[in-house]
Amino acid sequence: MRARHPPPSKVPGVWLFSDERARTGLRKLAARLPPGSGIVLRHDSRPPGARWRLLRRLMRLGRARRLTVLLAGTPAIARRWGADGVYLRQRDLHQARRAQALGLILTLPVHDAREARRARRVGAHAAFVSPLHPTRSHPGAPALGQAAWLRLARLAGGQPIALGGMTRARARRLNRASGIAAGWAAIDAWDEKPAKRRLRQKRNAVPT
Repeated sequence: MRARHPPPSKVPGVWLFSDERARTGLRKLAARLPPGSGIVLRHDSRPPGARWRLLRRLMRLGRARRLTVLLAGTPAIARRWGADGVYLRQRDLHQARRAQALGLILTLPVHDAREARRARRVGAHAAFVSPLHPTRSHPGAPALGQAAWLRLARLAGGQPIALGGMTRARARRLNRASGIAAGWAAIDAWDEKPAKRRLRQKRNAVPT
């Protein structure tokens, strides 16, 4: 079977992770992404039908703006629903070959050396290595820091993508310091930017 997915070098470098805590709707957040970015759709608490409809709306938006849309779940469902690839959680690692056979972009989360070795072993196209910085998604969880993050990124193989407290500025600093072309993913960075802009506008407003 001929694979539909791009080679690892073509995996997007900028990503949005969906999160049901976000103040802004997912489609509006997706519209803020630069063309050629990626989206990981989680929203696991939604019923399958509602989740499928959300994915299809994202796919329609993605076609217009060259967005890559991954489904967090199983390869079979990702393919059936028409996603570009799958975000395969570690508990479902045994399905990695299935994802490749279906021609899906295969990505995995990586938090430690064992998970990094697994990502390399199954040939993941990209590894979301986290958390690089402290993050609101996992309050109190220890951050890896740059040195430990780099070790895991190199161990995992594929396209390394930094997740956890990431912003565009932090991604630039990481790439300058490390010398590797790491991608970055975020939840809050896409949600907070307009909120911060509105706050600045409110502070700068002249009373009438």
